[in-house]
Amino acid sequence: MSEPTKPRRKGRAATAAGRKSDKAAKSKAVRSAGEPGEAGRSGTPAQRRELRAQGRETMQKLFDAGMQVFAERGYHASRVDDIVRVAETSHGTFYLYFTNKEDLLRALALDCAEEMRQLADAMRPIGPGAEGRKELRSFLEGFVGTYRRYGPVIRAWMEDQTVDRDLDRVGVKAFTAIGSRLGELMREAGSVTAAEERAAVAALMAMLERFSYATSSRRVVLDDATMLDTLAPIIHRGFFGARVSPPKRPAR
Repeated sequence: MSEPTKPRRKGRAATAAGRKSDKAAKSKAVRSAGEPGEAGRSGTPAQRRELRAQGRETMQKLFDAGMQVFAERGYHASRVDDIVRVAETSHGTFYLYFTNKEDLLRALALDCAEEMRQLADAMRPIGPGAEGRKELRSFLEGFVGTYRRYGPVIRAWMEDQTVDRDLDRVGVKAFTAIGSRLGELMREAGSVTAAEERAAVAALMAMLERFSYATSSRRVVLDDATMLDTLAPIIHRGFFGARVSPPKRPAR
């Protein structure tokens, strides 16, 4: 009587293939649940995925926590441990969306750059009259607000805190878009010549960046209305040719 045939053992290749298949299935299940999964580890692709409500909420919590930690500790001193503690989530959740803190910074930088681009695109002509001052004030409100939200990201650009040259270029491109549009508007207003434009733009952008830094870091404390009502006329007169109104004489 012949011996019963023993079941054949799986070879190493078959076992490895099985593990790979299991891993792919798990990754697919995670993605179908609304998370980025293994294929979306980088912050930029994860940010652009069609996330479900829970995924969007989790990513926003990580964005907010990252911004808070970067602001309080500085980018270099910040750790993923700090970010997940503030976000009240786990390391595993963080790494579903971002590979490291630089990846999170990159995602925030892209958001900031997009807001800057939209600000530049939205700017309309700034003439020397009251309508021009109103338009300028609206732009300044948007610029200062964006700087306030993304201050830690912008400081990382300005102070060369990262080793990612592509990330630095994102910052340069964002501010260049604002500066270029302001230069165009100065020319349209007739307040600068072509030869003067470059210096005027550099001076105005430096003024806006340093002023926004001072107010967002609370080194200068002003309420928004006072800040904008003071800043807008100064820039309007200095860079867009608005006339200085004569002082009002007291009625006799």
